[in-house]
Amino acid sequence: MAIGTLEVKLANAKGLRGTDFLGRIDPYVLIQYKGQEHKSSVARNEGGSPVWNEKFIFKAEYPGTGDNFKIILKIMDHDTFSADDFIGQASIYVKDLLALGVENGVSELGPQKYRVVGDNLNYNGEIQVGVTFTQKVTEYDGEEVGGWKQSGY
Repeated sequence: MAIGTLEVKLANAKGLRGTDFLGRIDPYVLIQYKGQEHKSSVARNEGGSPVWNEKFIFKAEYPGTGDNFKIILKIMDHDTFSADDFIGQASIYVKDLLALGVENGVSELGPQKYRVVGDNLNYNGEIQVGVTFTQKVTEYDGEEVGGWKQSGY
């Protein structure tokens, strides 16, 4: 099993449709991968076209347990006086990216646009994200591990 890091580069979004009465949204993104979660900053007063330019690191194993190799991006609207509203989500499947990274040591999926889909499966804009997997290289320190050792007796 290979272990490494998955770096998610959250760039920007366009055409996000809010649920607020006045149409003003303060979006942020919850990024989830295999039980790990990170939250972006809130893009205050940027409306439906926010820019984040943030990076997030996740631990990744391949092949690992389970077969759910996808990053889920939940786009939310920050509200001050009520619960935050769900705008939509996008998914990025990274199984092939991880396999290639295990083979080559590193693999990259450059920034691409992904559709943001709301609760009712309607198009709610797009989000631009890049992903890089870097395999952790363990160096051999010369210490013997396991096996038989000949004794001098």
